Parts: sequence; C-alpha cells; structure tokens
Amino acid sequence: MIRVVLPAHLRTLARINGEVHLDVNGPVTQRSVLDELEARYPMLAGTIRGHDGGSRRAFIRFFACEQDLSHDPPDNALPDAVAAGTEPYLVVAAMAGG
Repeated sequence: MIRVVLPAHLRTLARINGEVHLDVNGPVTQRSVLDELEARYPMLAGTIRGHDGGSRRAFIRFFACEQDLSHDPPDNALPDAVAAGTEPYLVVAAMAGG
C-alpha cells in the first residue's frame, strides 16, 4: 500500500479526506503511483502532470523521505519506505509571489 498526501485543493477536487492509499502493481515509481492515482480519481488527470501523463505541472512538487523528487526521472524507484507504506509520497502545491 502506497500512501499519497495531496494538497487541499486537489483533495477537494477529488472529494478526498486525508491521505490516499493505493495499491501499485510492479515497480513503485513516481509514474506508477501517479498513473494509479489518476486511474482511481480521473478528475485529477492534468492537474498534477500534463494531460498526456508526462512532466509535472508548474507549481507542483514531489517529496518523499525528506527528499525533493520533483526533478527526478519519473521511472526511478521511489524510496523503500514509500514502497513499504511507512512514509508517504507527498504532492505539494508550490507557492509563488512577488
């Protein structure tokens, strides 16, 4: 079981309370986790990464085990603690301003 924490606006869009628990078949990568998340909550398609399932959207960041994974290749394995469900995979809405 993979634990995913989403920012408030995406939880509201998907009508989710708290963190999401996903079962991912095969290697646990950013791509496989986001594919499963979008399959379960289709309204999130295009909000975290492009509609084609490609690169992450602007102002979205990915973290796990206190590491910024935002620029890592999407097919790299996530940390073992995330794959084991002891640590969450965090999707964070970045802030900008001037």
